[in-house]
Amino acid sequence: MADRRDFIKIGLGVASGVALGQTFAIATSGSGTLPSNIVYTAEDPGQWAKKIGGHLPKVSIQGKTVTITTDHPMMKNHYIVRHTLVSEEGTVIGGKVFQPEDEPVSQFELPEGHGSKFYATSFCNKHDLWVAELTV
Repeated sequence: MADRRDFIKIGLGVASGVALGQTFAIATSGSGTLPSNIVYTAEDPGQWAKKIGGHLPKVSIQGKTVTITTDHPMMKNHYIVRHTLVSEEGTVIGGKVFQPEDEPVSQFELPEGHGSKFYATSFCNKHDLWVAELTV
């Protein structure tokens, strides 16, 4: 009798694992693209098409130093909140949080053995998340 119970428990455990594995695969098998009006780029500014110049992060590279600048006025009720530099693999190289009285400029050092593609982000408290792709 105990063998039969163990067999049933093991069978249920395996079935549950298979079901969970399939659910995980479905949840992670997306195309990798997001719909418009979630993340904004120069190519897809969505509802903020007239806001590209003051929100899209501008990137310059000098040696191993990456400088991100957003040409945006910094006011108490409308300002750039954060810059982030992320590798193609999804590793956060660095981030900087701003206050309204700060200048929206950040610098990050590229790590040894870094890849060649990165993403610079700029987040505005009113006009959302903007991303620029860069290749080193």
